[in-house]
Amino acid sequence: MVDPSINEHRRLDRLQLAALAFLMFIGTAFIYSATMVNASEAEKAWYGQVWVHQIVWYALGIGAAAAVCLTDYHTLARWSFVAYWATIVSLLAVLVVGTVHGGARRWINFRVFQFQPSEFAKLAFILAAANFLSRPADELKQREIFWKGIGLIVLPFILILEEPDLGSALVLLPTGAVMMFVAGTPKNYLLKLGAGAGILVALLLADILFAPPALQIKVQEYQRQRLLVYFGANFAAANATPEQKAEARRQQFEKSYQGKQALISVGSGGLLGKGWRNGDQTRLGFLPPGAAHNDFIFSVIAEEEGFAGSIVVLALYAVVLFTGLRIAGQARDRLGKLVAVGVVTLLFSHVFINIGMNIRIVPVTGIPLPLLSYGGSSVLCSLIALGLMQNVHIHRRGY
Repeated sequence: MVDPSINEHRRLDRLQLAALAFLMFIGTAFIYSATMVNASEAEKAWYGQVWVHQIVWYALGIGAAAAVCLTDYHTLARWSFVAYWATIVSLLAVLVVGTVHGGARRWINFRVFQFQPSEFAKLAFILAAANFLSRPADELKQREIFWKGIGLIVLPFILILEEPDLGSALVLLPTGAVMMFVAGTPKNYLLKLGAGAGILVALLLADILFAPPALQIKVQEYQRQRLLVYFGANFAAANATPEQKAEARRQQFEKSYQGKQALISVGSGGLLGKGWRNGDQTRLGFLPPGAAHNDFIFSVIAEEEGFAGSIVVLALYAVVLFTGLRIAGQARDRLGKLVAVGVVTLLFSHVFINIGMNIRIVPVTGIPLPLLSYGGSSVLCSLIALGLMQNVHIHRRGY
């Protein structure tokens, strides 16, 4: 006879699952709202509409997450470096044969769908890093092990940055740093690394904002412009001609447009919002149709459901993240703890950066809001990552 306590222990974290279900419902509803105001989208057959595609991706992601839950995470970890190097190869491939959209080469076109390797690279990185760092504490004190751990982060970071996709590259840094801290990497190593990185970032910003063009470090022009917009710096050089200054003002208006409209959307929602499908920013096209259901889906929700609706979204993410921390605390071993911590940090980074750019506390960058933004690769990877977390919960202490 099966011990009922074992069956009880095998259960999924229902509170987290309920929060995820609500997030997917909200995602479907507001992708519908953001896209169906577009006449060309509304005229499509129902199976060709974006919100239906999102439901399909949710279904596929749930299936993939269920498959992940059926395999002990220790077994998955044994294949983690195979997955890691496979994603490195795919990141190299996208630089050669990838499809270009908006000046970035981030996708491989398989006709039926667009495959975005950077999303899967984040997932493979978490598994590989958790496997690598779940070694005896004494080994983590060795400098060689520390630098190998840094190498695990830097390799996908550089390749994703080359696409260029600064947002996706940046989330690897806090994810890797937190996993190393939780694993027991000596604090002085991490402090020195953090100080060095902080100095480099400060020097880079000072160079972009204040150095004359001839002395500036070469970065992607769109990245430089986003930083200039964020810090309110002038696009034109001090000795620019009147024509150059006029062109700089035009570019500055163009590059700051999306961020300003997103902030207007959030602010105009008030306490209770204007109602579902009644957001003026979306209906009148101020929020660009190509971005409203992707990176700026939070602005659509905030305008239509107001402060109250925004708080509901934040509360649902808080439930997912705090149940994730609880799962990490109950993990049966360091491998499980590191997998759960990695997933929580990755999701938090996505949520913070995406919502932050919608309310202009961080520069605009192309990073999706997990489970709410439209996108097949993002949805699949988010749900698989959460499936990994549930896997750790199923096999927690006492099982």
